[in-house]
Amino acid sequence: MAAWVKADETGIDMTLMSELGATVGELFFRDGAVSFSSPLFPRAIGGEHIIADFQLSFYNAAALASALEAGGLTFEEAGTARRVFEGGTLIVEIERSRTVVRLVNHLRGYSLTLEGDFERDFE
Repeated sequence: MAAWVKADETGIDMTLMSELGATVGELFFRDGAVSFSSPLFPRAIGGEHIIADFQLSFYNAAALASALEAGGLTFEEAGTARRVFEGGTLIVEIERSRTVVRLVNHLRGYSLTLEGDFERDFE
């Protein structure tokens, strides 16, 4: 599905759209609180998971490493790859390029592919 995303220091706003451009979900993240509404996503897929995937894929590596370490997780970045470990177990792996981000969440058993113009993230 297509998504319009605005992410900056104040938070994250996402509007999820069908192939025809109809809104099928909205997600907002401000001051540590997530608001997510969508008739298409099961309740088990909360907005928190979407926000976490977005942050793991795009946020500053040093900030992620610090935040995850505080939660008992290890974050590694090598070239275009990012990985999150719990103990010695790989729980999330991400491969990034200028046009595609592929994320595999081994802990929760899903994967996703994001396509877009991520050129700015590699400058």
